[in-house]
Amino acid sequence: MDIKKITPKLSVAPQIAAADMKALAEAGFRSIICNRPDGEGADQPTFEEMEKAAKAAGIEAVYLPVISGKVVDEDAVAFGEALDSLPGPVLAYCRTGTRSTTLWALSQAGKMSTSDILAAAKAAGYDMGGVVRRIVNGGKTPTTTTDASYDIVIVGGGAAGISVASSILARRTDQTIAIIDPADIHYYQPGWTLVGAGVFHPEDTSKTMGSLIPKGVHWIKSAVAAFEPKDNAVILDGCRVVGYKRLIVCPGLKLDWNRIEGLVETLGRNGVTSNYRYDLAPYTWKLVQEMKEGRAIFSQPPMPIKCAGAPQKALYLSGDHWYRNGTLKDIDIQFMNAGGVLFGVKEYVPALEKYVEKYDATLNFFHNLVAVDGQAKTATFEVAKPETEKTRVTVEFDMLHVVPPQTAPDFIRVSPLADAAGWVDVDQATLRHKTYENIWSLGDVMNAPNAKTAAAARVQAPVVAENVIADIDGKSAARQYNGYGSCPLTVERGKIVLAEFGYGGALLPSFPKAVLDGTKPTRLAWWLKETALPPIYWKAMLRGREWMVKPEKVTVSN
Repeated sequence: MDIKKITPKLSVAPQIAAADMKALAEAGFRSIICNRPDGEGADQPTFEEMEKAAKAAGIEAVYLPVISGKVVDEDAVAFGEALDSLPGPVLAYCRTGTRSTTLWALSQAGKMSTSDILAAAKAAGYDMGGVVRRIVNGGKTPTTTTDASYDIVIVGGGAAGISVASSILARRTDQTIAIIDPADIHYYQPGWTLVGAGVFHPEDTSKTMGSLIPKGVHWIKSAVAAFEPKDNAVILDGCRVVGYKRLIVCPGLKLDWNRIEGLVETLGRNGVTSNYRYDLAPYTWKLVQEMKEGRAIFSQPPMPIKCAGAPQKALYLSGDHWYRNGTLKDIDIQFMNAGGVLFGVKEYVPALEKYVEKYDATLNFFHNLVAVDGQAKTATFEVAKPETEKTRVTVEFDMLHVVPPQTAPDFIRVSPLADAAGWVDVDQATLRHKTYENIWSLGDVMNAPNAKTAAAARVQAPVVAENVIADIDGKSAARQYNGYGSCPLTVERGKIVLAEFGYGGALLPSFPKAVLDGTKPTRLAWWLKETALPPIYWKAMLRGREWMVKPEKVTVSN
């Protein structure tokens, strides 16, 4: 824990864990305030988990969630009232502590002098200069003056953000570049499927962000609050302003756990798990090992989601374990898919159907998970089959693997960069924004109709890098993205159906069919997934080494 004291009654901290509550109580804290909405990060515990642990330690817990950068006066008033009413000392936390400090600073306007607010925050390591500008500017953050400015600003330090920064640096070193991301840890999320199957250890899928930011790139450890594209400005948590000449937007997407009623209260217990969260993937493997009989449900929400094959990957690997240890005959596997097909590219379906048959899994299409009762061990699905009225069915389970609904992050959805559905609005070939010519996007957050996978970002990064540099040189777009995405479908331990495809479901295999036929399960594809791809990710993709991903040239028609 990195606890910073603001006043005798209030301290702030980045995200804390449920396991920290005993130490907090021993340190004298009597209350906590959570200012972070559930689902912001892949390693984030829900507030219900935190509240339960806090109560067990004799600490009061209050939930005042605020979307990053969207602190309004009412939020500050609520924070001030909670601080006044709760027994102290109080610890407030969010992703980095900045949001909590901002709430405190705004709540003290009129009670303390601006210089005292600034001094207290600065002593704790938080710059509230932007908040003071907001206070004196009638609640708005002026963007005519910036706190820092760069040639290229990249929002998001995930696979897409670090890769595109490295790809630009591999081509040009005369540009000042900044990556904005508040996270301390970078995750290799494609590895979590194998954590849930006992193949990888969770610690193998994470590295510190600082160790991965390319040399020469400035790391701004903050969350983005808003975009002001007409002023070429990004507003950060704490109301600081970063200017840019060109902007690349790739913050990933949001896992919306709260959209499923009752889910957050039972995640990580009562047999409810998900490989979509770092701390829950090991629980998946624990449940699989312990299960000897009963019903296992695997859910898939409506598209789009990160890695469309991941929901059934969990099913196949679990079924394979039960098949190998002889318990499969006593386990009822149910796949509840909100969509109407097993996989979106028909060429891969026959191989997958053979494994569905092998594991005796029941396919339930048009079934969308809407509620979970962990204690009763029941899951409720909305059934919306074509040309029929919607109904609801409730199913008992012993194990439930949940894939949450997924959206663009809140600060993207409400921004001028978003389309009507909330995704960054880009040209699907050049990945340039349709309205703002000095903005590009890649990764899971943009609206091109491709699969949202790390493999897609690996191909997109050099496309964006080439096109940004062409723009710097006064030229038109030079490269185009063909929609490539890859989904290694882990159908059993040791074999994978390697789905590779582009826009419109066109097959885009990386290898000759004689070497690797992706429509069939192969051991070579498993070797790629387990052994080759992790070092390619860490040592090539994130370092601008673009093996087998040379972008296509833009074709100009007369």
